[in-house]
Amino acid sequence: MGVEDIKADAKETMRTLDNKAKEAWRKADGEESLSDKVANANDDVRDTLANAGDEMRRGAEDAREARDRDLEDRPV
Repeated sequence: MGVEDIKADAKETMRTLDNKAKEAWRKADGEESLSDKVANANDDVRDTLANAGDEMRRGAEDAREARDRDLEDRPV
């Protein structure tokens, strides 16, 4: 697990905690209005896309490293 993996995991954890805090704040008045539900759904979609982007970045980095290793191992 490299530094980028640790950073991505930390960002995902922070997004989750941030969402839970927002949801709790929106429910603090005792009700969850339609606008609260829409805001929660928007937060969930945004964070899911951000997490997917982090995963894609990890995969691209892994693929690049594998390609570089293959190129280094090739006989000249």
